[in-house]
Amino acid sequence: MAGDLNQTIFVAGHRGMVGSAIVRRLRGLGYSNILTAGRDELDLLDQRAVRAFFSTNQIAQVFLAAAKVGGIHANSTYPADFIYENLIIEANIIQEAHQAGVQKLLFLGSSCIYPKQAEQPMKEEALLTGALEPTNEPYAIAKIAGIKLCESYNRQHGRDYRSVMPTNLYGPHDNFHPENSHVIPALLRRFHEAVQRGDKEVVIWGSGKPMREFLHVDDMAAASIHVMELDAATYQANTQLMLSHINVGTGVDCTIRELAETIAKVTGFAGRLSFDASKPDGTPRKLMDVSRLKALGWQASIALEDGLRDAYGWYVANEQQTRVL
Repeated sequence: MAGDLNQTIFVAGHRGMVGSAIVRRLRGLGYSNILTAGRDELDLLDQRAVRAFFSTNQIAQVFLAAAKVGGIHANSTYPADFIYENLIIEANIIQEAHQAGVQKLLFLGSSCIYPKQAEQPMKEEALLTGALEPTNEPYAIAKIAGIKLCESYNRQHGRDYRSVMPTNLYGPHDNFHPENSHVIPALLRRFHEAVQRGDKEVVIWGSGKPMREFLHVDDMAAASIHVMELDAATYQANTQLMLSHINVGTGVDCTIRELAETIAKVTGFAGRLSFDASKPDGTPRKLMDVSRLKALGWQASIALEDGLRDAYGWYVANEQQTRVL
């Protein structure tokens, strides 16, 4: 990876799944001046605090991985929290990075920015071409706003603020809350506890038919740093003024049923799987078109079963810690 190994790089959201993976990757590459700040040190919802933080530190690059995240249940239950907090966090960081003269920033979005009925696989051009999935529309709108913030600061102020849109992520430091987590950590925990109790059956929300693409967070971190370190000419040649974001994924999907069967294998659950079709399925299919990222020289390397074993190993090692979630 090219770049000054002594430059100050601020990773916002370093305690989260993606932020912690980016920090691990940067350190592995030899970067020695990685700036982080927990909620007890910096409230990202407080614009004055964020402004003071940027004015105090000589920051060269920002990875904006901080966000309020959750699964279908959390998004449906707390829509106001999801849109408000995500809008404020990204607006504060992008504005104050600009005010402090930070030229390079990477905003991490989500594949939920695309319309519910977007043509599969979803290309970057699908943005704003149709209605969003209702269950996470507030969160998606906040992420779309983040993309447009980056584009607008580039257009008006000549900044180099880039955006990457990951598919469904999983891995170490994920949220394993039994109700407010995404599908992989929720199922890993559910199957693990079923094995411990000796259950004969595990019930999975939905029909099991929707198709999803999953990316290990270490691959996401590698892709994020790859995109950040592309020279401006190469990046601009592969994006457009009004289409600055880049999809990040594997380009391969599976059904929720197939995912559950793989998780049963990884956790050692030998009982019966049943699907509760009364629960919402969400978007029928979400597969990213990752041809643009491949053209820029990067593709995923961690297979799903291998990644699930890694995530499960982390969960088992940190089971007591995750109980507080």
